[in-house]
Amino acid sequence: MNLNEFFKAEFAEHRDVAQRTEAALASGFADLVTACAKSVQGGGKIFFFGNGGSAADAQHLATELTIRYKNNRAPIAAIALTTDTSALTAAGNDLGFEQIFARQIEALGKAGDVAIGISTSGTSPNLLAALKQARDMKLVTAGFSGKQGGTMGSVTDHLLVVPSDTTARIQEMHILLGQMLCGALEIELGLTAP
Repeated sequence: MNLNEFFKAEFAEHRDVAQRTEAALASGFADLVTACAKSVQGGGKIFFFGNGGSAADAQHLATELTIRYKNNRAPIAAIALTTDTSALTAAGNDLGFEQIFARQIEALGKAGDVAIGISTSGTSPNLLAALKQARDMKLVTAGFSGKQGGTMGSVTDHLLVVPSDTTARIQEMHILLGQMLCGALEIELGLTAP
């Protein structure tokens, strides 16, 4: 393996996916920011959830909102449904793995909150179940996906599909979009200057 060629190829693919994501998702991103800001201004909260690397992204983004992103400011209500091991294992054992996020939405969600599922494929059954539960309860539903979005479009009000089939590139764009969401929310809510 020529490591220099590998290195350059990875960056080239990243740049290509970033450019295509920028071109494809500006409008959808703005709509999601507006929906999240409206929810928080109305006393709502934002739920993030996903599996594997997307679970780590969910935890990362919820922390950016509850603690801080760029500057010290008032907290923004956000919860990662991926971090409570007792809830996850109890739901998995007692209700089945497909219900680990849906059950938490049922317990903690209320109309007007925002539920954001993160899935590179858009086909994870536990994310789809949670988004369906959220929709049934009148939460705003959103998703970050890739690979043509899978079936998340049927259960989301806002869907940001990264135009790639490469899991690593999709994940890179998801964290970029997620951090952009955090930064934009701080500004939209008047918590930090643009």
